[in-house]
Amino acid sequence: MASIFTKIINGDIPCYKIAEDENFFAFLDINPNSKGHTLCVPKKEIDKIFDLDESTYLGLMAFSRKVALAIQEVIDCERIGMSVIGLEVPHVHVHLIPLNSMKDATFQNKVEMTPNAFETLAAEISSLVK
Repeated sequence: MASIFTKIINGDIPCYKIAEDENFFAFLDINPNSKGHTLCVPKKEIDKIFDLDESTYLGLMAFSRKVALAIQEVIDCERIGMSVIGLEVPHVHVHLIPLNSMKDATFQNKVEMTPNAFETLAAEISSLVK
């Protein structure tokens, strides 16, 4: 059965897309720790990050870097944090989280945003991904 991320990549579930190339996909987290919290995933459905072949692993890191640099241009924050946990969805994903304090990284404090705010933010970040 396809993961929720595969369904998002395939367009079966809507998302606020940030970037896409032939191997990777980035979209805003709909339950964000902070404004701009983004997920980067390989299109190939693999459960655990260290099960990725080296080329895909390095590609995911390079793709995530491009997205993080764009987020940092849009969101006023101390830095962009990266987290790979992988317990909640069995599909490799990198969390890119704008951080101003450690509480932004804990996954216990959430920010609420309207659909319009998500759309506007996704468009802003997307326009800066190089």
